[in-house]
Amino acid sequence: MSVTYIEDKDGNSIDASTATVPSNRHFREAWSLSGDVITEDITKAKELFKDKIREARKPLLEAEDVVYMKALEADDASAKSASVTKKQALRDAPSSTTIANATTIEQLKSAWDTDLLGDNPYS
Repeated sequence: MSVTYIEDKDGNSIDASTATVPSNRHFREAWSLSGDVITEDITKAKELFKDKIREARKPLLEAEDVVYMKALEADDASAKSASVTKKQALRDAPSSTTIANATTIEQLKSAWDTDLLGDNPYS
């Protein structure tokens, strides 16, 4: 029977079968090894979370550009204003205070704004 090892950034390794591992792999890039326990670095997880927001908002911003151009062509001031407001909210999403104030991975996952960004990839 072969043994699988987990190695940390310093080259230390442990038998994977003895490790305590987080329940999901959403923030695997934020994992760190301490003894035989793998923990999630909340600071790194927040950066990964913000990257996911940026990925999700890209097509939303592109679609909103089309909405704005149509409003511009129609000279619809209220539609232009609504579009500008939505685009600003999308730009501001990664700097949300809910993300900044999250102290646990569960709080971070719940910081996803489904009204603005759509389905939560962490649910």
